[in-house]
Amino acid sequence: MDDLRRRAEAFAALGDPGRLRIVDLLAMGDMSSSEIASVLGMKSNLVAFHANVLEDCGIARRVPSESDGRRSYLQLVPEAFSDLTLAPRKVQGRVLFVCTANSARSQLARAIWEAHSAIPAESAGTNPGERVHAGAVAAAVRHDLRLDDRVRPRTLSDVARPGDFVISVCDHAHEALGGRDDVHWSIRDPARTGSDEDFDRTVGELRSRIARVAPQLTAA
Repeated sequence: MDDLRRRAEAFAALGDPGRLRIVDLLAMGDMSSSEIASVLGMKSNLVAFHANVLEDCGIARRVPSESDGRRSYLQLVPEAFSDLTLAPRKVQGRVLFVCTANSARSQLARAIWEAHSAIPAESAGTNPGERVHAGAVAAAVRHDLRLDDRVRPRTLSDVARPGDFVISVCDHAHEALGGRDDVHWSIRDPARTGSDEDFDRTVGELRSRIARVAPQLTAA
């Protein structure tokens, strides 16, 4: 009965067109309340009301920005629904994963993407580091991913092409891009601790995200 009640409340919440539009946005990536208001042309107090309802029903959750503590992102809870699908979105070019240093998250995301989609993928950074993080290389080995540590991190301006579908996997990068990314995933930086546990957790989250999003994208 608890599960039935939870699902009934969730479907009731989705009966509102405004909340359903927000869920459609969150099905692809995380967004702040101000970003949702801008995209939907919705007043900020109405966005806040809808967000609270979605949180109360367990459909969405808030995660604080790793870049700006005053900011938070609304994130769809993947377990809330097993079948929340949209019509596939056509990608003209490649999928381009972006983080700040292009040394961990974006590199791992590109490696994971190869196993889920025929659409080619690349990675870049808004402020590239000197080398791929040793923790990312070790995690790739543990999880049987192809990650070449001889490839130096590259800047976004050198890698990006017209038609690329840009996915930021870093709050710093997303906020620096100022809306130039297509989708944002608020994923914590495992390099902050450098622990195997945090790198493994990052691989797991990237795999979960990619498994959900890859079927929603198709080559044009």
